Amino acid sequence: MLKAKPETIPRATAASSLLFRKLGLAPSLMFRFFSATAARIIAAITVLAIFKRGSKPAPVDWLIVGLGNPGRKYAGTRHNIGEIAAMKLIEQYDLGKPKARYRGRFADGRLGPGGPRVAILIPETYMNESGQSVGPARGELKVDPDHIVVIHDEIDFAFGRIESKLGGGHGGHNGLKSLKNGLGTADFNRVRVGVGRPDSTDPEIVSAWVLGTFDESKAEVADLVDQAIAETLRVVESP
Repeated sequence: MLKAKPETIPRATAASSLLFRKLGLAPSLMFRFFSATAARIIAAITVLAIFKRGSKPAPVDWLIVGLGNPGRKYAGTRHNIGEIAAMKLIEQYDLGKPKARYRGRFADGRLGPGGPRVAILIPETYMNESGQSVGPARGELKVDPDHIVVIHDEIDFAFGRIESKLGGGHGGHNGLKSLKNGLGTADFNRVRVGVGRPDSTDPEIVSAWVLGTFDESKAEVADLVDQAIAETLRVVESP
């Protein structure tokens, strides 16, 4: 776009002022004219910015969801292993800084040259309201349920055990329960990441366990995250 040189702006203003005087028009009218014109330009720029910001994301092949609770309080906890894996996946494939969308953090792009195009969503709702984030995302992206992959913690698996499956129950996991309600079906893929279980069935002890940080070393947790990502990629890259 061509830009006027700085020195041409005063010249244009002086010329306009001369024209208004020749026409016998008051200077105040000229001021109102230019003010109204400037207001229209600013309004047009604002509308374009809003349109760009609110535009729909490009179509995707898969929607990957990393479950967790929002806020520093829950960062790095067992219950947030899905969020941890999803964030690393975004960084690993250089998908850019996640945007605020669908009541969560959202990024999209291709998983390497020729790879599937994916959207990655980390709900910023609490775990038991995850469906309120994922449901609208699935609706706008028009992704079939069997092309949704949810990464989540699994306390019935020993630490390090990872399996994926399509469909099934929620097993008491409030995030999965909310997703079933939000999506209207349980027929989505799950990557179940084993975080272990405490030696108790007391609900308060179990809750404290999943909302607590890992006892394992940072290296072991990093390896668990890498394995979760590998299994997620296996699902989305399978024929």
